[in-house]
Amino acid sequence: MQATVRTYDPATRSGTVFLDDGTVLDFPTRAFDAGPLLLLRSGQRVNLAVADGEVTFITLSTFPMP
Repeated sequence: MQATVRTYDPATRSGTVFLDDGTVLDFPTRAFDAGPLLLLRSGQRVNLAVADGEVTFITLSTFPMP
């Protein structure tokens, strides 16, 4: 699933994204830490893995998904 970064807090390594339909989803620290990223910026396109309504993995659109 693709989304756009809405917010990102480098202190907690968590934030929110906009799905393409406008829905806002939170992503927890563990989803950020599961991937290779060092930081995110508002407006970046990302790929997400979601299980049971929770983001479990987040990475840039140019990086492969697990």
